[in-house]
Amino acid sequence: MKNNKPPYLLGLLCLIPLIGAFVGIGLILYGIFRYKDRKLIIIGSIGLIFTVVVYSFVFYNLKYAKSTAKNFAKISETELNGLVKSIEFYKLQNGVYPDSLEQIKATDKTALIYDPLLIRKMDNTIKTTFQYKKMGDKYSLFSVGIDEIPNTIDDIYPTIFDKDSTKFGLIKNRK
Repeated sequence: MKNNKPPYLLGLLCLIPLIGAFVGIGLILYGIFRYKDRKLIIIGSIGLIFTVVVYSFVFYNLKYAKSTAKNFAKISETELNGLVKSIEFYKLQNGVYPDSLEQIKATDKTALIYDPLLIRKMDNTIKTTFQYKKMGDKYSLFSVGIDEIPNTIDDIYPTIFDKDSTKFGLIKNRK
């Protein structure tokens, strides 16, 4: 006995983003070619649109939401602290501080030189590395912060040294 009833219940899978898009496409094709059923085409279309809306919201939130930026700022601070260790280790190995963060990346593949606050924007037109400047036997290192403008009040500096930092070349922020 042949089942001629369209698989409407598969439409529930359309509520799962991404998977729902593929199921939606399948339901649209089934609705057009196999069952010739307008209701199945509508269910598939809604599933496809639902996935697009969910992912659009996620990407918009990632790029523009203040709460997301604040969370990425915490990640930036953590990565800055790790980067200070990599810079100091570079000096220990080579006798001098690197001229750029790319020099660290060339010798230490695990060093994280990119600022998560800037990477989250997915903008290829801006420089996404942390701000680093070698000044003789010292250096400055920071993240541009949420406003993405260097040398402003919201810049993020490493917090790795709570006590004596004179043994290291990091110039502490002057907040």
